[in-house]
Amino acid sequence: MSFGYQVLGFGGSGTAADSGNQNGIFGYGYIAGPVAMSNIISNVGVVATDVSGVGTAVYGVGGCEYGGDKGIFGYGNNGSSNVAITHLVSNAGVIGADVTGVGTVRYKIGACSYGEDKGIFGFGHPGPLSMTNLVSNTGVVGTDVTGTGTARYEPAACEYGGDKGIFAYGALWPPTAISNLVSNVGVMASDVAGVGTARSQIAACSYGEDKGIFGFGLPYPTITAVTNLVSNTGVIATDTAGVGTARSYPSATQYGGDKGIFGYGQAGSPRVYTNMSSLVSNVGVVSADVSGVGTARIELAGCSYN
Repeated sequence: MSFGYQVLGFGGSGTAADSGNQNGIFGYGYIAGPVAMSNIISNVGVVATDVSGVGTAVYGVGGCEYGGDKGIFGYGNNGSSNVAITHLVSNAGVIGADVTGVGTVRYKIGACSYGEDKGIFGFGHPGPLSMTNLVSNTGVVGTDVTGTGTARYEPAACEYGGDKGIFAYGALWPPTAISNLVSNVGVMASDVAGVGTARSQIAACSYGEDKGIFGFGLPYPTITAVTNLVSNTGVIATDTAGVGTARSYPSATQYGGDKGIFGYGQAGSPRVYTNMSSLVSNVGVVSADVSGVGTARIELAGCSYN
């Protein structure tokens, strides 16, 4: 949900000459049950048609980058139980078969990369939970790390500052706006007081090489399109008025080195699943709705690659 780093010159590390991964991928999700399909995002933000799923269909899954140019989807619910399985994404956007799960089974989880080539999964349901699991630069998921910060589920996470991460928002009762910073060695800090509209069922990605954006979600009982920018020092800004259709349960990822995209989710009243997307410029401006491509669904995840 976010950006990886190129091997040469620490691409995407936040320097003016560098950039992050060029392509993105949305994967998995829920329609009438869990699905395993995916959709590739080009380096100009065009979402491609469905690619047949690989591995166990899951929803409530998390996704992030690792290894500089690859991605990983992890955890989720298979329609009958929570799981901890993972699926690796190659630097060509190909999703691999199931990898045996490590850590506590759960879903409605957040994930982002850190340290330029590693990742972290955090929080989740049932519980709610506050534990994390680190992902090595070869895509190996570590055992549970005792949680820091308020336990919750349905948060979002993204990178900032070139090599650090941030988890924010999520479901308690009512939803919360608190955030937790992740250092460049994967250590999660204690709660930071919330900024912006408290909500869950939210998405986040990086943009501009060293900044992030949280967007959309459910500030119960309505849904919203508001966004909150994250500075390159991890400070979340107040609400920016929403652009495009309000929705919950979208996903987001980086593309084109320094831009982002929100896609899919649940919109309307009564609410229906959608496949629309909203592009994020390299200065954090969200565009109007882009007509949807691929099967409309919710509770999917995104990451970048290449």
